Amino acid sequence: MGFGELDLITLQQYWWIIISLLGGLFVFIMFVQGGQTLIDTLSKTEIEKTMLINSIGRKWELEFTTLVLFGGGLFAAFPLFYATSFGGAYWVWMIILFCFIIQAVSYEFRLKPNNLLGKSTYEFFLKINGNLGTFLLGVAISTFFSGSEFILDSNNFVDWQNDLRGLEALLNPYNYLLGFSLVFLAKISGALYFMNNIAYEPIMNRAINSIKLNMIRFLVFFLSFLGWILLKDGFAVDVNGVVFMQEYKYLVNFIEMPVVFGMFLLGVIMVIAAVFTAIIFKKTCCIKTGGVGIVLTVMALLLNVGFNGTSYYPSTVDLQSSLTIANSSGSQYTLMVMSYASLMIPFVLGYIVLAWYSMDKVKITKAEIEDKNAHNY
Repeated sequence: MGFGELDLITLQQYWWIIISLLGGLFVFIMFVQGGQTLIDTLSKTEIEKTMLINSIGRKWELEFTTLVLFGGGLFAAFPLFYATSFGGAYWVWMIILFCFIIQAVSYEFRLKPNNLLGKSTYEFFLKINGNLGTFLLGVAISTFFSGSEFILDSNNFVDWQNDLRGLEALLNPYNYLLGFSLVFLAKISGALYFMNNIAYEPIMNRAINSIKLNMIRFLVFFLSFLGWILLKDGFAVDVNGVVFMQEYKYLVNFIEMPVVFGMFLLGVIMVIAAVFTAIIFKKTCCIKTGGVGIVLTVMALLLNVGFNGTSYYPSTVDLQSSLTIANSSGSQYTLMVMSYASLMIPFVLGYIVLAWYSMDKVKITKAEIEDKNAHNY
C-alpha cells in the first residue's frame, strides 16, 4: 500500500510519529549544550578546556542538521502550529533562536586570530546557549501540557492574549520543571559524551562526579514533572473535535496506549542504566545506551500529548482554539507528497551516524592538543 492510499488521519498520525522521533533525536543531541555548560567544571587548564570544546565542536553541526529536520518537518506537516506558536509566542522563540545563533558564531570565531570579542566572550556565549537556550526550550515544550494564551479566529489568525508573547510561560512555575529537567539531562548526556570521546583520565573522573550530582538534580525535577502531568487535568478532544478538560488525561493516555507507555519505561530504564554503568564501571560507551533511552522517552511523551484524542498545543483562554494533529495539519495531498519525501529521512539519519563515527574514530588526547598548540606558535 502506497501513501496515496492512506486516509488523512493515518497520514497525520504518521507525521506526528516522525515529528516525535525527530524531537527525541534533537533532545539527545543537546548533549552539545550540556557539554558547553560543563567546560569550566571539567577543566582545570587551558589544554583541558580546549580538549572539551574541540570534542563538542565536532558535533554541533550535526545538531543543527537535526534541528532543521525537526523544524522543517513540523512546519510542513503542521503549519498551523508553526503559525500559532512562532507567530504568537515569538519573544520566547526569538530568544531561543538568538541562543543558537551565538552558539554557531562562537564555534566559528572563538579561535580566529584577532577576533573582535576575545576567546572568553565566545566561551561565555556557549554557556548562555547551554543554560538559557536549553531551559527556555524545556519551558516552551512544557506548554504542550500547561497550555498557552491564544485565540484563533475563523481565518486561523492568532490573537495572543498578552504582551509577553510566550514569556508568560515563565509565570507558571510548573513549566520550570521540564525546563530544569532538560538542562540537567543535557549535562548528564554531555558528560557521558566526553567520557566516550576524550581519552584522558582526569576529565573522565570529573565527568563521573558531575553525572552523580546532576542525576540527582535531574530526578528531582523530572519526577516532579511526571507527577504534575500525570495527576493534572488534560486537554482532551472528542470525536467531533470539541476540546474539553479531562481528569488525569495524560495518565489515561499511557494506560490506553500500552506501547507508548512501554516505550517510555524502556527509555527511562536505559537512561538510568547508562548512568549507573558509567558511574560504577567507568564504561565509556554509555552515551549510546543513554542516547537511545532519551530518544525513546521524549518520543513517548510527544506521542502521549498528540495521540488518543489529545490537544498537543492547548489554549487556556479558549479551549476550542486548541490545536490537535487533526485541525493543524496540512492537506491530505500535502501530507501524502511529504510522506514520500520522508523516505529520505533514514538516509539523512544514516549520514549523521556515518559522520559521527568518522569523527570519533580517534579519541581526543592531551598529546594531540599540545602538539597542535606547539605547531601554532
